[in-house]
Amino acid sequence: MIRWSLPALLIGTLLPMAAVAQTSPTYPGYGPRLEGFEYPHPVALRAVRSQGQNLEMAYMDVAPAGEANGRTVVLLHGKNFCGATWERTISVLTEAGYRVLAPDQIGFCKSSKPEGYQFSFPDLATQTHALVEELGIEKPIVVGHSMGGMLAARYALMFPDDVGQLVLVNPIGLEDWQEKGVPYQTLDDAYAGELKTSFDSIKAYQQRVYYNGDWKPDYDRWVEMLAGMYAGDGREIVARNQAQTSDMVFTQPVVHEFRRIAVPTVLMIGGLDRTAPGGNRAAKEIAETLGQYPALGRQAAEAIPDATLVEFPEFGHSPQVEAPDIFHPKLLQALNAAK
Repeated sequence: MIRWSLPALLIGTLLPMAAVAQTSPTYPGYGPRLEGFEYPHPVALRAVRSQGQNLEMAYMDVAPAGEANGRTVVLLHGKNFCGATWERTISVLTEAGYRVLAPDQIGFCKSSKPEGYQFSFPDLATQTHALVEELGIEKPIVVGHSMGGMLAARYALMFPDDVGQLVLVNPIGLEDWQEKGVPYQTLDDAYAGELKTSFDSIKAYQQRVYYNGDWKPDYDRWVEMLAGMYAGDGREIVARNQAQTSDMVFTQPVVHEFRRIAVPTVLMIGGLDRTAPGGNRAAKEIAETLGQYPALGRQAAEAIPDATLVEFPEFGHSPQVEAPDIFHPKLLQALNAAK
């Protein structure tokens, strides 16, 4: 195992996003597929027939801006994020010669919001793999952030021969919360909580959790992106899908299979990240043990056979937004090391 360490910036602990306040009266709502919210690059749609429904998977496929290096990066977003959140990362990678594919998973952002759907990481991984194959991409670098890290790990486990490199950026799922004693939350309770989500609650949550109490005007765009789906028409199906994917995250751990990951892996871990879905439901003595990312990152790097650990002691959960000028050089260094 190789270990890199870098001092960095800010942030704190992660709590459920639906812990709430009133909706901002000046906030414009979007539709359930982010109608009216502009992505940084053209969005294409892939037709998906899944679980008896005709669905669409949105994605950005961005060509290199500089001299092409022949490599492609697939960026997988987190649960409280979208493909658009990778805006700065896409620019950095394409300028370095990479082709970049940034999909929105089914149930998220500009993709379809299905009714009566059973969400699973294997299903989302299969849909993503089908998109990659359809676009003629071979052995991409798969980069997953937050929930996207759980998905990226599952993707690498299912399709090891089709992954050139795996990069996990503050992935959730480095521990099994249910195994550690976090109580289960019913879908009905999760749905009721999601319905309370507003612009103000998301901003307060992100300011406290992602940015350690700090705030920059640039962050408002990402609050508007998320809140827009709850504020506009279709908020009920948005809330329902978010509740269902929270259940997926909680009940489908991947950490027990890290030893089977057979592709070169880079773990990029923020020392201040304390993400622990459902931790607020746990007894205090249990909650205090959860989300200890410095230790969890090192354990994961030991468990994954070919792992490089990049530590950011002062970073939190979202370094690509929080400190892009520090994060992206380290990302490029990790990718170049695998050539």
